[in-house]
Amino acid sequence: MKYLDPKNDLIFKRIFGHHKDLCISLLNSMLPLQNPIVHIEYEASELVPDIAFLKNSIVDVKCTDEDGRIFIVEMQMEWSDSFQSRVMFNASKAYIRQVRKGEDYKLLYPVYALSLVDDIFDPDPETYYHHYQMVNIADTRRQIKGLELVFIELPKFKPDKKSEKKLHDLWLRFLTEINEETRDIPEQLGSDPKIRKALSLVEESAYSEQDMIYYEKVEDAIRTHRTYLSDAFAEGERKKTIEIVKNSFEAGITIGQIASITGLPASEVMLILDYKDGYVTDDEKSLTLNEPCAKYTVSRKAGGAANWRKRK
Repeated sequence: MKYLDPKNDLIFKRIFGHHKDLCISLLNSMLPLQNPIVHIEYEASELVPDIAFLKNSIVDVKCTDEDGRIFIVEMQMEWSDSFQSRVMFNASKAYIRQVRKGEDYKLLYPVYALSLVDDIFDPDPETYYHHYQMVNIADTRRQIKGLELVFIELPKFKPDKKSEKKLHDLWLRFLTEINEETRDIPEQLGSDPKIRKALSLVEESAYSEQDMIYYEKVEDAIRTHRTYLSDAFAEGERKKTIEIVKNSFEAGITIGQIASITGLPASEVMLILDYKDGYVTDDEKSLTLNEPCAKYTVSRKAGGAANWRKRK
């Protein structure tokens, strides 16, 4: 049996945007609700931003329960600084759209936004669940009700054996453990009827050829974007290291010491100083591990950039 990744736009929406019982189960297990959801009605998801990559990585499932509460579920593959603001904007938009001209603001129902993020954005290595409310700073027990936001960092989630049968853990295991590499379904997942139903919806055989073309398109867009981000980060780190090497050497720190500070081999430190930044010795001799900065000038080699050696 071949399975597909439930975090993919097409699959996530098929599971939680077309099967009310599964969406209710997910929401009840993830949100801090005083009263559980019993019934929902789906609403049109018109809040997707007009950005090509985000259209492939954000899934909006919007629904309302029998008590009038509004729920927005999103699957976000990549974290960005603007994502949290966008979630707040969408939740606020859903909140104020309830008011019609002449109606009382007291009739407004609360909005809950659940964002499942396949990325790490918080430095705390242990906390994966982030619940935001509008509270009084002096006394956080005092709350202005209306908007509640929950962000879950999927890569940080680690199942707890003590709660292996809780739906909260089972749904997160479903989202983090099931993908194209899955061959055997963990016993705990197969034991719950709701998760079993969701598993049947991630079987590749359940999708048409056209569905699979869209699925691969989304996966390719995600891979391409992640490669771009990784390359951009690596390039930024490389430039930062070069700057550290150059500044340290100009401050009189020896090449051997710089190698210890940066973790680079001494030969690479010398390569950076000798070629990458165009620094040369007065007598054009090779660098040594204890070469002091005083022997350097900031003159460029004849021929300029053509003579610089690129560090791999």
